[in-house]
Amino acid sequence: MNAKLKVTIFLILSITSVLCFTIVASLIRGRWIAQVDSSVISAIQGMESPWLTSVMKGFTFIGSTPVVIVISVTCLLLFFKFLNHRLELILFVALVAGTAILNQLLKISFQRERPSLHRLIQESGYSFPSGHSMVVFALYAALAFLLWRHVPTRRGRTAVILISIMMILLIGISRIYLGVHYPSDVVGAYFASGFWFTFSVWIFQWYMENRFKRTSPTGN
Repeated sequence: MNAKLKVTIFLILSITSVLCFTIVASLIRGRWIAQVDSSVISAIQGMESPWLTSVMKGFTFIGSTPVVIVISVTCLLLFFKFLNHRLELILFVALVAGTAILNQLLKISFQRERPSLHRLIQESGYSFPSGHSMVVFALYAALAFLLWRHVPTRRGRTAVILISIMMILLIGISRIYLGVHYPSDVVGAYFASGFWFTFSVWIFQWYMENRFKRTSPTGN
């Protein structure tokens, strides 16, 4: 794909993510979104069983701050050892750490209380947008983006994408199942994190393209 086209696509996705997040955020106080949240929660929690609760607690644990930090540091060390691409390491840190900071700012801004009808675990803090969902989106989207550039086979790249999508979705669903987030918290989190991811990658791609032009023998 043409480098300029890649930059343009990520810019468009970034703007789209902001617009979608704005729409969700503007609806969270309304009756319609409350009805949708209630319906989705009923459907997901209607599948409750002891084994499924254990599975969902496991996915929520994977999305917790300590585990995300361990995964992030491990990936940084592996990337540095085997890839030695320092700019990609900076991008990875900016994506994960920046998303965590953005999430806290958004929670303080909206101050939405968590659902209280049927909680299977206890959580503190505000509800919108979901911190687990935002940070996990950033982590696995970053891993998918960086690994995609270095995995040589189409089958391998497909596996990276599918695993990343699965982890993002299942950890988001686990938050709804366990009763600590509304579905709109999770959807809003995906759009917010999607914005930061595409915006950061847009800057990264733009910088890399201009850097290539400056170092190219044919560049002006």
